[in-house]
Amino acid sequence: MDTTAEQAPAPDRRPSAAAYRNLIMATIGFTLTFWAWNLISPLSGDFKERLGLSSFQQSLLVAVPVLVGSLGRIAAGALTDKFGARLMFPVVSALTIVPVLLLIPAKNSYGAMLAVGFLLGLGGTTFAIGIPLVNSWFPPEKRGLALGVFGMGMGGVALSGYFTPRIAEHDVNLPFWIVAGALLVYSLLAAVLITDHPDRKVPTDSLAHRLGSAGRLRVTWELSALYAIGFGGIVAFGVYLPTYLKTWYEMSPTEAGTKAAGFALVTVVFRPIGGWLSDRIHPALVTAGALLLAALMAIVQAFDPPLDPLGTIALLCMAAGLGTASGSVFALVSQVTPQAKVGSVTGIVGAMGGLGGFVPPLVMGAIYSAKDSYSIGFMLLSDLALAGAVYAYGRMRTIRRES
Repeated sequence: MDTTAEQAPAPDRRPSAAAYRNLIMATIGFTLTFWAWNLISPLSGDFKERLGLSSFQQSLLVAVPVLVGSLGRIAAGALTDKFGARLMFPVVSALTIVPVLLLIPAKNSYGAMLAVGFLLGLGGTTFAIGIPLVNSWFPPEKRGLALGVFGMGMGGVALSGYFTPRIAEHDVNLPFWIVAGALLVYSLLAAVLITDHPDRKVPTDSLAHRLGSAGRLRVTWELSALYAIGFGGIVAFGVYLPTYLKTWYEMSPTEAGTKAAGFALVTVVFRPIGGWLSDRIHPALVTAGALLLAALMAIVQAFDPPLDPLGTIALLCMAAGLGTASGSVFALVSQVTPQAKVGSVTGIVGAMGGLGGFVPPLVMGAIYSAKDSYSIGFMLLSDLALAGAVYAYGRMRTIRRES
């Protein structure tokens, strides 16, 4: 019996130095562009007073870059499949400088702010550029953690929320100059340091055909639904948690903002944990467990417990579950999607996750207006998370690991 194959040494599956270099650069770029993407939201109160905006106009001003950035990921992912992250990351980062600086002359006109906010959505598309880059450089058994580390770049939104208003206290235009300068330096470094994997397969078909092909994959929409629950829940709480804490628990705006920042920090920390766990057990099981935790904690919060300590524990555990699920879903993407389509699928899944975050705040606000209670909203969240957990366990765990 020939045992040559059995005696041959296993191939070296350790990520290369280039893999870690690209991971670091992608994560930094993701963080900076997401900071830029979220520049309007922390200052929206000032814009409301300066321009005499209604609550709806203020909400629309905040929503425009987020919606454009979420939808823009579809095109960004498909373009990354075609042209590679080596071109897309520095180009998108450099182009984002333009709307960041345009915020300076536009800040005295609501119409101009809406137009600039539309352009600022470009910064929210880099998620779909980084996922296929990191995915291509790391072997399957290391991708979960690597993608989770890259996903920590979503913390750029939290950094913006904390630092932007504090920097603006010194000079109203200073945050825009600082972010534009950081993006300029990064785009120059990215042009030199980011490299596409030598074995990257370049698709030859058209953009429309690639998006259509990705859209016809059943798994694209299954992953989109799971990500809309996980990441959508994170976005929803990031948008609505300060309002909830101020309204229901009668907290001051500063205290509510600090608590909300803690929630965001927990989601950022647990995203790579979700990826790390997915490298060890099937990511569908991790997703199911994480969403089940979020569902149980939402039920606890539906009964309006005192914030100290039970409410705080429930909200932080919910954050941990949603953050873990966000990391494990993209570990699933890396396993079940053909390498040449990772960008296109990532774009669609990422877009659905971003858009999924804007339905819950609207529902929560409408329910509170009608019933003077948030309990029904939390029970609906628990139902969604439980449905996602059941589907991830029942259907997604049957998908075989990539060999």
